[in-house]
Amino acid sequence: MADKNDFLLRIITPDRVFYENRVDMVEFNTTEGEIGILPGHIPMTVIVKPGILSISEPEGEKKAALHSGFAEILPEGVTILAETIEWPGEIDGDRAKSAKERAEKRLSGKSPNTDIAKAETALQRALARIEVLK
Repeated sequence: MADKNDFLLRIITPDRVFYENRVDMVEFNTTEGEIGILPGHIPMTVIVKPGILSISEPEGEKKAALHSGFAEILPEGVTILAETIEWPGEIDGDRAKSAKERAEKRLSGKSPNTDIAKAETALQRALARIEVLK
């Protein structure tokens, strides 16, 4: 049942409905910085940037590694269309550390023909995965 103290959060990826539940608050990174959303938030759309997604539920907090996508924010709910999002149990920590090292190497200039933007995004994704495992 709808409550003035919560709102519906839906997170959808190309292959599944990742999350759908009523929440007290959600926080994630956008291209404009970190955003925290509470019930009744002003309507807006934002571009998601790699980082940690924090969900506050009455039972506690959940975290996931959110990599990219778009979010529609309305007073009564938030819908995130995510390219990729992972719960901690879905993340391979060793693989994330290797991805971090590869991205850092590319950014250090030791790899020829490096696409800096892609390397920075890869680093942000790896750091999000590592952070959500802590």
